[in-house]
Amino acid sequence: MAPTDESGQTPRQASATGTTPPGRPSADGPAGSEARPRMPRWLPRAMVLALALIAAFQLGSWAFHQVTGLLINILIAFFLALAIEPAVSRMAARGMRRGLATFLVFLGLAVATAGFVTLLGSMLAGQIVKMIEGFPEYLDSLINWANAKFHTNLRRVDIQEGLLHSDWLRKYAQNSAAGVLDVSTQVLGGLFRLLTITLFSFYFAADGPRLRRALCSVLPPARQAEVLRAWEIAVDKTGGYLYSRGLMALVSGIAHYILLQALDVPYAPVLGVWVGLVSQFIPTIGTYLAGALPMLIAFTVNPWYALWVLVFVVIYQQFENYMLQPKLTSKTVDIHPAVAFGSVIAGTALLGAVGALIAIPAVATLQAFLGAYVKRYAVMDDPRVQGHRGRRGTEPGLLTRARQLWERRPAAGTGTAAGHGTTADTPTREPAAAEEGSAGD
Repeated sequence: MAPTDESGQTPRQASATGTTPPGRPSADGPAGSEARPRMPRWLPRAMVLALALIAAFQLGSWAFHQVTGLLINILIAFFLALAIEPAVSRMAARGMRRGLATFLVFLGLAVATAGFVTLLGSMLAGQIVKMIEGFPEYLDSLINWANAKFHTNLRRVDIQEGLLHSDWLRKYAQNSAAGVLDVSTQVLGGLFRLLTITLFSFYFAADGPRLRRALCSVLPPARQAEVLRAWEIAVDKTGGYLYSRGLMALVSGIAHYILLQALDVPYAPVLGVWVGLVSQFIPTIGTYLAGALPMLIAFTVNPWYALWVLVFVVIYQQFENYMLQPKLTSKTVDIHPAVAFGSVIAGTALLGAVGALIAIPAVATLQAFLGAYVKRYAVMDDPRVQGHRGRRGTEPGLLTRARQLWERRPAAGTGTAAGHGTTADTPTREPAAAEEGSAGD
């Protein structure tokens, strides 16, 4: 009988080497730890890293939305600097300092813009005053026409008193007074944005060589050549775009000036300049915005003149789209009209009016840059290239087979007799052939 200890358990026997044999693991030992899995050591650090990445993404997204306006202004300034780069480089090549050349170019643009805005403002102010002074006459003629047409007894005094004491006019005055502050804020914001664009474009144009040198200093020589090539293409395409638009604006302004002068519409020179600039430098809707002002002023002279102006604007737009613009843009921008239209829509969806303005030179630059790296092959001489569908092998077409079947059909009018004659000829020919055979034998 094996001895037992006080707890009633059999004591462990020592092994031959004098060591105690391993016993069964307790519930709190390693087996218990395996039954309850612990959290991996990398999980807390992964969670902290994930939270840090999410926080960094949110911070970056917030910062990007805050500086979106500044980035758009820098983009506009960059394209403006590309547009005046040829003039500045030409003046700098003659010995003038680049900063002074840039200042003179901007001064000329500022003087031309200020003069145009001044003339346009004086014209609009004069026309508004004229319309206000002639409003009673227009109202009297309208009242007389309504009284004669509908047999009413309307008077201008009653209508004026009703308008002055109407709730609509009171609410409109209150809303206008409340919106004065918003208009002032927008005007100040627009001036600050214009100043920002002017400063950045001045720095880009004046320090163009330094900017290119700084950009190329962080690139290998092969990449430097590609960047300089892309920069040169962008300068050529942007300048070509503005050059073509300037020519079309000149032609459009002269054509509309001749029409307005022939109709004896006041301020015809200023209106011609307005139509030329707005119709060419505001894509898609510029033509309609440009034609609205001459139509309004022509209406004050004679309502039929406004109709003539509308007809001329529509006809000239078709002439410009299908004859003038393709010839000019093919030599300067070299972009398909459908691609230009699609790029304007995409630019408007992305950046609004700014995107619509810079979309065409940006796409033209990208197209010219990629064209230098896309491998092209000679097109084989195949009628299908020209849009002509070729025949499959030597098999005749459907119309040819139908015509052949029509020619092979039996003649009309033979009827059943022709059928019997055919069947009667066959047995008569067979005995004749048999007789010839027997005779030969």
